[in-house]
Amino acid sequence: MKKVLAFVLTLTMLFALGACGTTPAVTTDAPTTTEAPVTTEAPVFEPADMTVVALKGPTGMGLAKLMDTSAAGDTANNYTFTLAGDPTEVSAAVIKGEVDVACVPVNLASTLYNKTEGKYICLAINTLGVLHILEVGDSIQSIRDLAGKTLYATGQGSTPEYILNYILEQNGIADLVTVEYETEHTALVSLFATGKVTLGMLPEPNVSSAMIQTTGLRQALDLTAEWDKICDTSAVQGCVIVKKEFAEQNPDALKAFMDEYAASVEFVNANVDEAATLCETYGIVPKAAIAKRALPNCNIVFVSGEEMKADLSAFLKVLYDANPASVGGKLPGDDFYYGAN
Repeated sequence: MKKVLAFVLTLTMLFALGACGTTPAVTTDAPTTTEAPVTTEAPVFEPADMTVVALKGPTGMGLAKLMDTSAAGDTANNYTFTLAGDPTEVSAAVIKGEVDVACVPVNLASTLYNKTEGKYICLAINTLGVLHILEVGDSIQSIRDLAGKTLYATGQGSTPEYILNYILEQNGIADLVTVEYETEHTALVSLFATGKVTLGMLPEPNVSSAMIQTTGLRQALDLTAEWDKICDTSAVQGCVIVKKEFAEQNPDALKAFMDEYAASVEFVNANVDEAATLCETYGIVPKAAIAKRALPNCNIVFVSGEEMKADLSAFLKVLYDANPASVGGKLPGDDFYYGAN
């Protein structure tokens, strides 16, 4: 009888193995159930059509690889990218609600949040400090050496102006420096190149462009370093905003975009030569040589969630205390910071 029972058990085991093929068994302490197995596949979402607007220069440089991947049709969503040369172009499109995502200066992000009554919120920080004081000569060795000088600059009414003003004020020389603003970065670059200006403030990649074109031009001061001397918070210059309605209706698509953007930023910082070429290809920077020289100084990042809120809220508070109008008259509410509690 024992032999018969053993034979039956053996046949039962062989039948079970045959039914399962060669897949190894998974042992578990859970009781046997006849319910259908639970799938562990990643959730599938419907790709979204996303309009993305970015400024040329550092604010848009982190997108270079993503733009290239999108052109090859290998992204999670369907992206339409537009590059703008001036923040006012982006502002108009955002106020009209024509874009889903925009890369803008941080003070403009706060202003647009206020103007649209919270319809656009911040997704991530994408650019830290990129400002430098340039000089033909060697008279400027410290920030206080600017006293009594005329400094030409760009970025009036935007983050560069507020950063410069704050640094001058905290060093007690705001009333001793005359600042003349040019409308376009390229205009100031030309003034350096023709010798009409010998002292000015520019952001990257215009710093690199000016230095390539102007004999004897040097980077006298790094304003990110000057900011760090007087302030505990980081100098944050660019960020990514998203239409709140789009974020609420397409959370999975937005998460995929954030992952792809973060991967693009990582690629740009790790592969400067190829990234510089892509910046020229997609019109983010006029020439690859300029982008290559500028990228290491552009502080391209992708900071989201709680860290984004901590850095950005502190920086906006500094701007607000210096000039409430610089952030749209009031600081944004907690709902401004996407993905932060």
